[in-house]
Amino acid sequence: MTDALSPCYYLAPDYVPTTGSVHEVQDPATLDTVGSYGAPSSEQLEELLDRVNAAQKSWAAMDCKTRAGLLHRVADAMEQADMTEIAVMMTREIGKPYPEAIGEIANIPAVFRYYAEMARDDAGKIAGPMQPGSFQYQTYAPHGVSVHIVPYNFPLILGCWTIAASLAAGNGVVLKAAPAGTICTLMFMKFFAALPKDLIACVGGGAELGQQLIASPKTHAIAFTGSAEVGRKIAMEAASRMKPCVIEGGGSDPMIVSKHADVQVAAAAAVTTAYLQSGQVCTSAERIYVEAEVYDDFVAAMIARTRQLRVGNGLGIAEIGPVVSEAARDRVLGWIERARDKGATIALGGGIPADQPKGWFIEPTIVTEVTQDMGLFEHEIFGPVVSIVRTQSFDEALELANDSDFGLGASVFTRDLGEAHQAIDALQAGMVWVNNPLVDNDALPFGGVKSSGLGRALGRIGLDAFRQPKMVILDPVAKEADWWYPYPDDWFLDAGGRKHV
Repeated sequence: MTDALSPCYYLAPDYVPTTGSVHEVQDPATLDTVGSYGAPSSEQLEELLDRVNAAQKSWAAMDCKTRAGLLHRVADAMEQADMTEIAVMMTREIGKPYPEAIGEIANIPAVFRYYAEMARDDAGKIAGPMQPGSFQYQTYAPHGVSVHIVPYNFPLILGCWTIAASLAAGNGVVLKAAPAGTICTLMFMKFFAALPKDLIACVGGGAELGQQLIASPKTHAIAFTGSAEVGRKIAMEAASRMKPCVIEGGGSDPMIVSKHADVQVAAAAAVTTAYLQSGQVCTSAERIYVEAEVYDDFVAAMIARTRQLRVGNGLGIAEIGPVVSEAARDRVLGWIERARDKGATIALGGGIPADQPKGWFIEPTIVTEVTQDMGLFEHEIFGPVVSIVRTQSFDEALELANDSDFGLGASVFTRDLGEAHQAIDALQAGMVWVNNPLVDNDALPFGGVKSSGLGRALGRIGLDAFRQPKMVILDPVAKEADWWYPYPDDWFLDAGGRKHV
């Protein structure tokens, strides 16, 4: 394998030196240079797309048992390898604590196994015929070549969710790695060596490269995870070219804490849900609505538990690593300051840790006395900041939770089964967690409503996103039908509006 730290792209099973622009990657904790990645030149990109398209045709023609077997071999390679080096590189590139980096990788093989068997099991359906003796059914066809544009926070698993589905459906794949996360992604691509030559590619580059891939007539479906603003633009671009797309546009997820909740358990969950990966998770709890009867106890418990978190380099002992860049840190600190200026109370944190003057660190922050118009609820903060709002009732909490342009996930803590079902029905979100936040399941759809996205990853619907249904009417013997031309005269009306006899 070519040194994955040198500027290259991946085209199964090879690493190819790039001839396009080269970009350095900075460790957000130490500010040291981690390495560099290179974007393919225009000529290299066109050749890559030609080769993936050619390989896809053979892949689509392959029987499902063989295709599934190769996807299992990909999973085997991942499970049998020592992922330490890749996880360390992920931490150095994006700052996430090492346990979260290695945990991300450990959850990837199962999704390839799931889709290997899902596509083998589900190839369509037979419908009751509309005419006697006719065989009428639905089958599926792949789109062609799918493009997968991923964010830095989960540079591997979010791409693999849709890549596994797309490959299982018979497509070729081009992955555009996140600029912060390209090196570990390229290192990870070696596990796809069991796939046919040229079937999957991985390229590094910025927004311009993503636009080229979306606009190219040599690509046929798009999967994107990122901000709502960029997701909206990609959806519009894909629609203008009639390309199907799956868009996950982030969120400002609410959590509701009922007066019937176990406050200590809810606070413990809230700390993890709010601050996992320094709050740089699309389903982070950014807004917590707590009924008045338990509000003070909850705030006190969450402050106490948050004080236990250690801030530092993700390769050390720390739950809270840096955010990904100086720009990200400044943006998050700006939202905190705007809320403070409008009257919010910074109950904990709110600034740069005194013992971390180097690197893009932010203290885990709790904001209280927050209203809907202070800016914290109108945007995806994507940092270690959570707001806690006192509500007078469970119904008010539901109403405020839904008062958002986002609708990705929502969490509820209650021991009242009636409240749980009420929340599940009422919350305007693609995913609802009751007493068990941030859990996903390969067999269940992941995605949001409103500005949080279009379509879903995972589950059967995640497979369907990368294949197109085809209706088939098959009669074993051709025979004339009674409705074919010419029509009998008595089917027509005469000049007086009466049937011909």
